[in-house]
Parts: sequence; C-alpha cells; structure tokens
Amino acid sequence: MPTFVHIDIAAENVERAKKFYETLFGWKFYSPPGYPGYYLFETTDENGAGPDSVAPLIGGGLGRRELPEQRITCYIGVDAIAPYLKKIEELGGKITMPYTELPGYGALANCEDSEGNLFGLFEEQKK
Repeated sequence: MPTFVHIDIAAENVERAKKFYETLFGWKFYSPPGYPGYYLFETTDENGAGPDSVAPLIGGGLGRRELPEQRITCYIGVDAIAPYLKKIEELGGKITMPYTELPGYGALANCEDSEGNLFGLFEEQKK
C-alpha cells in the first residue's frame, strides 16, 4: 500500500534552515553525491529509534526554494508513477510537476488533490 516516504523542505537560505531543524529536532543532514546544495535527513522516533529499527521512519530533504510557491511537500511512495497521474486527473486533482527522473534515486511528480492540497509521488529506482 502506498505510504509517505519522503518530506521535502524548500528554503530561501538552506544553511539557516539546516541550523533551524538541527537545533529544533536534532536532525542530522548529509549531502548526497551529485546533488550539490541539497541535503538529506532521516528522522527518529521519540525514543531515538531510527531508520535501522524494525519500523522504518520518514526521511527527507532540504534544498533551495526555486519557485515562490514551493512549501514543504510530502511524498508518497508508489511502484510506478504513471498510472497514478491519470487517476489523479480523473478524480479532480492536478499534476503540478510532471514525471521527473532523479538519477541514482528514482523519479517523482508533484500533484494537487481534489481540495487543492499539494503532495508528491515517488518511484524508487529499480535495482
């Protein structure tokens, strides 16, 4: 069943935002190869259990805001994005960013639901 897998945070000042979330929540950021100026993070639960625990937790990314309307976007993991894009439009939603490949990771697309709420779809790269 599709579930939330990634949270993307857009920032005017990436270093300031990193410091904010590091200080507020204790998140640790790291820069993935091939994506300069973009940082990934992984969350832990209130007991400190992290991504290696039995229950996986949500991770995310932090990067420079490219468009004024960019906000925090939650991504739902799916096996393949394409079938969902058609369904979204049939159900009254919109595609705000089409299928976009992320080399080394997979692909994503951004959408609005029937109520104007933003969300993303993420398709993990097949190994």
